[in-house]
Amino acid sequence: MASRTDVQNSGQEQFNNSKTLPLFDNMNRLTQTFEKTRHENRAALIGYITAGDPDIEQSFAILDAACGAGLDVLEIGIPFSDPTADGPVIQRAAGRALRSGMTLEKGIDYVRRLRERHDLPIILFSYYNPVLAMGAERFVTEAIAAGADGALIVDLPSENSDEMMQFVKPTESFAFIRLVAPTTDPVRRRDILKKSEGFVYVVSRRGVTGIGGIDWNALEGEMKELRKETTVPLCIGFGISTAEDVHNIAKIADGAIIGSAFQRIIEEQPQTAATAVAKSIAALRKSKSL
Repeated sequence: MASRTDVQNSGQEQFNNSKTLPLFDNMNRLTQTFEKTRHENRAALIGYITAGDPDIEQSFAILDAACGAGLDVLEIGIPFSDPTADGPVIQRAAGRALRSGMTLEKGIDYVRRLRERHDLPIILFSYYNPVLAMGAERFVTEAIAAGADGALIVDLPSENSDEMMQFVKPTESFAFIRLVAPTTDPVRRRDILKKSEGFVYVVSRRGVTGIGGIDWNALEGEMKELRKETTVPLCIGFGISTAEDVHNIAKIADGAIIGSAFQRIIEEQPQTAATAVAKSIAALRKSKSL
């Protein structure tokens, strides 16, 4: 597999090695984070954790510990009863969270509480149904006020993002994180990349989260094509769980997104999950890749 630098430079002489990010009037936390990781010549560690699992207060303790252990970006997953992209591990986590009484409103409150303690970017990860139930304008307004840096809405197509993003004021930094999958049509992919901000969530393979079997050669080829079309950071998720996975991703991407591996820890040892998840993150950060 080619090195991360080789892939970044391949076929894009118009970009220099630093891959200058788009300029924003107000330097936001996502921009700062990816500039920092690029300066340090490493990939960002992005962690997904389901809010409310195993219960409301323990979940906050886990999120707090994860932030303190060295995550570069936190994705707070809002549980939904009918997920379509999540694998069995995260589906079970969502079930436990819903039974504990987790809601989108409480997830936003988590952001508010975490922002009092941590400066890392925080993304609210949800399906669109909870946002619609709350009201898109209220969701955007309260998320920004709480200190969220953006949202990733799995089943809200890029073409329909204005349904939510119309409520973001020009002076506010709040990114709509868009996804690109192996099945995305090239023409549609180009349009998605043109509109992208914060980072692009690159789905590593077909299927759902938490299942392995990544074709690294095919993924490397896809990343080369994406690099030709955008300077927005590219971060890879789906099926990322081992140190070897992270090492491979760091060669070709700006960030590695891990979710099911952390949720598996929470499922197996809920009473000590805060410490265990923090140890897992610290161990990953010790690698030269992150």
